Amino acid sequence: MGFREALKIALQSLWANKMRSILTLIGMVIGVASVIMIVTMINGANKYVATKVYGYGADVFTASKFSQGITTAEQYLNEQKRKNFNMGDYEAVVQECTECTLTGAEISTTGNVVSNHQSATKVNIDGWSYNMPAMYNYNIALGRSFTPTEQQHNSHVAVIGYDIVDNVMGKGDPLGKEIRVDGVPYTVIGVVERQGETLGQSQDNFVSIPITTYQAVYGAHDSITIYGKAGGIGDPLERASDQMRAILRARRHDAPGKPDSFSIDTNESFVGLFKSFSQSFFGVAIGISTISLVIGGIVIMNIMLVSVTERTREIGIRKALGARRNDVMLQFLIESAAMALAGGVIGVIGGIAVAKIITLIIGFPTTIALWSVFVGLLLATSVGIFFGVYPARKAAMLDPIVALRSEL
Repeated sequence: MGFREALKIALQSLWANKMRSILTLIGMVIGVASVIMIVTMINGANKYVATKVYGYGADVFTASKFSQGITTAEQYLNEQKRKNFNMGDYEAVVQECTECTLTGAEISTTGNVVSNHQSATKVNIDGWSYNMPAMYNYNIALGRSFTPTEQQHNSHVAVIGYDIVDNVMGKGDPLGKEIRVDGVPYTVIGVVERQGETLGQSQDNFVSIPITTYQAVYGAHDSITIYGKAGGIGDPLERASDQMRAILRARRHDAPGKPDSFSIDTNESFVGLFKSFSQSFFGVAIGISTISLVIGGIVIMNIMLVSVTERTREIGIRKALGARRNDVMLQFLIESAAMALAGGVIGVIGGIAVAKIITLIIGFPTTIALWSVFVGLLLATSVGIFFGVYPARKAAMLDPIVALRSEL
């Protein structure tokens, strides 16, 4: 029996028992769909985060009180004891960091914004140094950003995102209009161009005010984050971050040989941190998906054993007509592999569809990885062959005389 003939007979057998074949595929479909959906979503999130972060500039780095990768309560409590960064630290970096082409400072909280009897809650309220829009690579769509003079005099001016324009200020030119942030009035002088969403969270839901104004209103008790921009990646980035580290260590009186009492992070570390989290999640999710694949394989094996029992007389006739053991074994292996592959194809389509539906509903980014499609189909086929070996071998080893006597 040739491969083509064996495949034809196998597909005919599956088609003859359509309902049983469909029920058999459920476990395989769930397993493959889970793998495809997880890979698609994680791949999309990694690519989107990398694009957004590098959009701010690969040569941007930050100095902050807390590390980006806090993983334990003990680490958080230890870093909580560190001294806060203040405007004096920022001014020292501005004056002494000659390797930095640009420096900035930021502090933030969440609050309420009111205008024209419309309001928004949980808005990001950012205290910025006057050059932070350039640090973020933000383009001002309307108006302008605030000036060093406005920062120096604690002016009540604001640069806002488009969510505030759309949801709070309504139609008309927002420039020159007044908004109240946590009850304090500010004059809108600029609107940042639309930033879209990151992982389903709008990046346009913010109000930025001069950092000095922020501290006058909310207090200067919170630590600020200091930003630095080097002249490029590689050596310039290393020189600039090392110089900022030396300046801050001197100001905080960190003893020689002792670790920093603060953290300096680059965009590469942000992306690496996110990828480490996504890889951990990926490992757990793949483990769960593997269980579904194994269950699907066991179901295929059971169904194939039933099929062998039902077709005992047919096997006997084939052997009596000259079919070899390898022919019978090949037929049943092809049948189990075809069943698993069909489940894999449905799983791939279903996994991609679910991921895209999630994107449409909550805006979570997804990117289809072709390698994951091939891996999913290969896994399904491999599981089908692996769990089909025992039933196929059992069918191949049947004695033709005994098989012909079967009444089934």
